[in-house]
Amino acid sequence: MFESPLKSNARNAWSESQEELSETEPVSPVSKGNRGKKKKNRRQQPQQQKNEKRSVSAPQLCGEESFDRENEQSEKRYTDYDEPIVRGIFQIGKKSHDVLLTSMRVTWSPIQPETPTGQSETLRRTEYVELKDVFGVKVKRRRSAGQETGGTLLGITLFQCKKKGPKLKDHAIHFNNMSVDHCEIWFKKLKEILSGFQNRPKSLKVFVNPASHKKEAYQIYRDDVAPLFQLADIKADVTITERKGHALSVLKESNLDGYDGVVVVGGDGSVAEVAHGLLLRAQMDAGRDTDSMFTPVRATLPLGLIPAGSTDVVACSVHGIRHPVTAAMHIIMGHHQEVDVCSFSCLGRLLRFGFSAMFGFGGRTLALAERHRWMPPGQRREFAVIKTLANLKPEDCELSYLPVKKVQTETLDPVKKEYLKDDMEEEESWTTTRGLFLNVSIMAIPCLCSMAPRGLAPNTRLNNGSMALITAGNTSRAEFIKHLKRYNSVNNQFSFSFVETQTVRAVRLRPRSQSSWSDDIAEDNGEYDSKNAPIISSEGAYPWNVDGDLLEVPSELLIRLHPQLLTLFGVYIEEAEEAHIKCSCI
Repeated sequence: MFESPLKSNARNAWSESQEELSETEPVSPVSKGNRGKKKKNRRQQPQQQKNEKRSVSAPQLCGEESFDRENEQSEKRYTDYDEPIVRGIFQIGKKSHDVLLTSMRVTWSPIQPETPTGQSETLRRTEYVELKDVFGVKVKRRRSAGQETGGTLLGITLFQCKKKGPKLKDHAIHFNNMSVDHCEIWFKKLKEILSGFQNRPKSLKVFVNPASHKKEAYQIYRDDVAPLFQLADIKADVTITERKGHALSVLKESNLDGYDGVVVVGGDGSVAEVAHGLLLRAQMDAGRDTDSMFTPVRATLPLGLIPAGSTDVVACSVHGIRHPVTAAMHIIMGHHQEVDVCSFSCLGRLLRFGFSAMFGFGGRTLALAERHRWMPPGQRREFAVIKTLANLKPEDCELSYLPVKKVQTETLDPVKKEYLKDDMEEEESWTTTRGLFLNVSIMAIPCLCSMAPRGLAPNTRLNNGSMALITAGNTSRAEFIKHLKRYNSVNNQFSFSFVETQTVRAVRLRPRSQSSWSDDIAEDNGEYDSKNAPIISSEGAYPWNVDGDLLEVPSELLIRLHPQLLTLFGVYIEEAEEAHIKCSCI
């Protein structure tokens, strides 16, 4: 069921990995007295135990006639649905175990001594690990202090992906056996099986943003992610980004044929840039004209997200938690999740691809924070929220959307001869509304984060083919703050008369005000009616918050949904499972 590499490749992998895993403990000499005692004990052992010890250096492959009746019964108990490949004896912990390898699992049970009546124990505690959960196998050696090569062979080690709550972690299982031939056979067989998992990447293009959040992205990759990639034999081509747009230019110009995926280590801004670059590269390769209305093609490479930002809503939406090791394990194991993506266009020209956008309060908060980049990230974010709330003003705009309405149809079940009710999606005509809005949010993913564990848009999913349109109409500052606080609680944040939600496939937003008020003038004008008068920047550009990145649009913006346009490394998550964090600024 799995494709096996050539024998030469397996032998090369064996020779290369012998130096990769080692113990640095010094080798303890064995005294002559101990040797004599061991030889004396060996002579007193029964003949059957001698035969078992011989099997340590002579592993049994399937098809050999050396299987006795007891082995055949044991194999039948271990593998009722799978054929055995190789069998041998290893020390696991402090006990010797009978270990069996099949194409789907490794099974082991302790070797029990004979009873005084001469019969062996029939019930043995059997343990196993599924090979679909194993991502690496290495040779284990003991080396003296300062020794860099060689060393005493101890056995082989399997590295397993284990789930502990919402987290994924690596777990090592040591199989000790000092026979070179024995370990070589097991190593090659395990390598052949693991190489057959086609979804698992072998080569990755990695982008690391060293300036992300607390400037810990490179350290996170070096300490938490790179060692796991090395254990999984993944080749990583790392690019440390030097400026905004660096990753985008690399993706547009580089040859990506030799990679199985792209990984970004950073925050939401870095994720948005790399996701846009992957999709833009796919359109370029397909010959799409991005300066006109077009139907985009899917990105050919999956995208992996290592969270290293302040909120990491995209990573949290596909992992359920901001945990670099969990994110790395999803990449290593090849877990794929299709995700809907939005395109943002102005005057028929594509501006970018993204997952979510905010206009009004969300856009102006980000624009103010960007003007104070000299401040620490946490202080900058809180300062921008407080200042924007103090100067809260509505946006006068025309909002049009294409809703998705579910209609129920009845179909006849040919087996049960009964009518079944099916939900089908039906597109309607555009709906237009005009008025004052404090904030408009358009989200194709739930946008889970620590401050909104149920998501900024809890009614949407990663790939349900629709967007959530959330509008907050004009209201008092106190009521709007109550709405914002609800995102961090179990209460419904949409149960306000000024908040409306729609399930849509496209949104068109056109600002209508042409006021010359600037943010600074409005702050100093004590007679300014912030509740009723709209606001627009003096430059005539309207700030949008697109995936945590500032996008300034001079006029109407069209947002369209494209189902399952991008593949991410991860799984679908209903709710963020990390500790809730309250925003101290409100």
